[in-house]
Amino acid sequence: MDALRKQASRIREQVARQFCGGMVKAVFKQFGGGGHGSGLSDDAELHQHQKLEKLYISTRAAKHYQRDIVRGVEGYIVTGSKQVEIGTKLSEDSRKYGSENTCTNGNVLTRAALSYGRARAQMEQERGNMLKALGTQVAEPLRAMVLRAPLEDARHLAQRYDRMRQEAEAQATEVARRQAMARESQGNPDIFMKLESAEAKLQDLKSNMSMLGKEAASALSSVEDQQQKLTLERLISMVESERGYHQRVLQILDQLEGELVSERQRIEAPTTPSSTDNMPPPPSYEEANGVFASSHMHATLTDSMGYFLGEVLFPYHGVTKVELSLSTGEHVVVRKVTGSGWAEGECKGKAGWFPYEYIERRERVLASKVSEVF
Repeated sequence: MDALRKQASRIREQVARQFCGGMVKAVFKQFGGGGHGSGLSDDAELHQHQKLEKLYISTRAAKHYQRDIVRGVEGYIVTGSKQVEIGTKLSEDSRKYGSENTCTNGNVLTRAALSYGRARAQMEQERGNMLKALGTQVAEPLRAMVLRAPLEDARHLAQRYDRMRQEAEAQATEVARRQAMARESQGNPDIFMKLESAEAKLQDLKSNMSMLGKEAASALSSVEDQQQKLTLERLISMVESERGYHQRVLQILDQLEGELVSERQRIEAPTTPSSTDNMPPPPSYEEANGVFASSHMHATLTDSMGYFLGEVLFPYHGVTKVELSLSTGEHVVVRKVTGSGWAEGECKGKAGWFPYEYIERRERVLASKVSEVF
């Protein structure tokens, strides 16, 4: 009889070792019923575990991308601020050169320098506005989301779930081992009590794991949705800021190019106007005061707006007493323009006639320049 009992015991041990691996899965299935009436089968638990893993990877990747955007924008702001500083200095230097007007042969470059300095200042202001928008509308919101509590709380829930799942797997192994011992115990009450205790603990772990898994999945899903939406909105905002900046700069450059090309054409034009040898002499004093014939009166043209200011483009040296000598860059008040090409006006307290093509009408002149006329 003893030999038969020993042989039966060896067979039971062999069977127990053979099916030890499958017992854990069987135990999980046996104790799959979660608390609060929610059954959680082994397949459902595996699906939830895989879903949490994917959500965890997704939110982590989105967090890293948001952090990369923040770093990139911050670096762009640093380098852009340096460009603003350099451009502003260039603008000031151009304005200073234009204001001093040291050139003795015309003021074409002076006007070009002033135009460039003004346009450069406008462009740097636009760049500064864009950099400010990138900081407040892109970098700050993304940085806040990277560091905000919901993301970290959801990730902590997922980590707690993973630890609890590992603990449940270990407990399932313990239950399987005690079930094998109970079958071999031939009714030992102590072994059965320990088995019941292990099974109850496993049941609690499974129930808690089910609820924690659902909570973690819900939290991670919410964070994932927020990450996707906010990051896309910030990318759109960044593109709109840069696009608006480049459009405004292009408008400034188009206007500046037109002004500079006009100045270049002025330089490339003949240094002196057409010869005045073939021009008729300027009107006499009597003609200027209306004593000449009506045919001459008809030839005299007066600006519809009255007097106007003109800037001298080419120097002119008067020959007769009624002619007015002019120097390049001076401003003259033009009172009359005749059809024969002469104009009458006043400059620096002196009045007289001069060729009209030697001046250019100016709509806007600095007050200091106007005072020089008188």
